[in-house]
Amino acid sequence: MSTNTPSAALLQFEAVSFGYRRALAPVVRAATFALQSGRILAVVGPNGAGKSTLLALALGWLSPWAGRIILAGRPLTAFSRAERGRWLALMPQSEHIPFDYRAVEYVLMGRAPHLPPLAAPGAADYEAALRALEQAGLADFADRPVTEMSGGERQLLLMARALAQSPRLLLLDEPTAHLDLRNKMRLIQTMRQLRAQGVTLMMTNHEPDVVLAVADDVLLMEAGQPPVFGPVDTVLTETALSRVYHLPVRVVEVEGRRRVLWT
Repeated sequence: MSTNTPSAALLQFEAVSFGYRRALAPVVRAATFALQSGRILAVVGPNGAGKSTLLALALGWLSPWAGRIILAGRPLTAFSRAERGRWLALMPQSEHIPFDYRAVEYVLMGRAPHLPPLAAPGAADYEAALRALEQAGLADFADRPVTEMSGGERQLLLMARALAQSPRLLLLDEPTAHLDLRNKMRLIQTMRQLRAQGVTLMMTNHEPDVVLAVADDVLLMEAGQPPVFGPVDTVLTETALSRVYHLPVRVVEVEGRRRVLWT
């Protein structure tokens, strides 16, 4: 069980259930957890377990069938769309970019929640976009057309746009899925730096080794079952992973770090 307390939680799910059709079983079933400020939560589970749906619920894009979602002590439904945009930002798995933006122009879109309607970004917004590019490891790419960037570079660009929102809670959907080893380590380092700066992070991830490298807490999701929440060392066990993924899994220690092996 979680050691988090409601008073310390930035984001709380209270017995939240949701599905896409009432005639079918819910995709998310009785999800209950409390994410403290300044921690990294990894949402782990097989395809179809409801991980991305959980992020959509946290963003307010979907409404629960049952239960409540609390952000900073207030019901999520009490936040306007603009307010949610100042509190929450999403790094999606991928995004189609239809126009030939420069990288900095694309990242500037993340400043929209901080601007009045129809207002153009100012100097402070431009500086925020450049800082976000630097945080994502793309400082030298500001003037590069997005169409000339690799898939991995575009993935980091999505991170930069989310960072430009200056969110209290950053949500990441499979953030390492398209990255090579070097950029994967860069992203992990960025996540650690954000946590040190007091930003709270919640990510879905299919890579247990990435989760072990960066997460404080884990929400382990399994189709048809309520998720299991708690500290990473308590939840991400051989028994739990073997059950959820339906294959033998071992958790071993290599040079002082836990690693996941499957056979």
